[in-house]
Amino acid sequence: MENSPSFTIYNASAGSGKTYTLVKEYLKIVFKSEKREPFKHILAITFTNKAVAEMKERIIDTLKQFSDKTILSQHNSMFIAICEELEMDALALHLKSKKLLEIILHNYAAFDVSTIDGFTHKLIRTFAHDLKLPLNFEVELDQETLLNEAVDSLISKAA
Repeated sequence: MENSPSFTIYNASAGSGKTYTLVKEYLKIVFKSEKREPFKHILAITFTNKAVAEMKERIIDTLKQFSDKTILSQHNSMFIAICEELEMDALALHLKSKKLLEIILHNYAAFDVSTIDGFTHKLIRTFAHDLKLPLNFEVELDQETLLNEAVDSLISKAA
């Protein structure tokens, strides 16, 4: 099996099958991994909380489908594509799906797909001390509140 790139970026318009492609690529990574909990070693980032929920739901639903014995006798385009692309036997993929689904469900908190904002916030919080930020910093998303606080701070420093 050839080495895959460290990261891949998909840029596509709405309705073009991004979620299908992302779920398939995510599953290919976990299926070919030798790690017991491969999902802990994947950084999956998307834009919105809705997209995060959809990705996680689709990954779990797909693993459920692959875990059902009927997958071995029915036509499922993603299952067939993953078997072919990973050069993996259908039974082996089915069994690995069952195992992965069980591991993810027992460690659901570690099954992480996040938003860009959430990832950045986690990263900044981790390195808050190094960045000389207060450890209890808060993120303000309301522009008007932020501007009011900045103006109030500026006025109080000027006086």
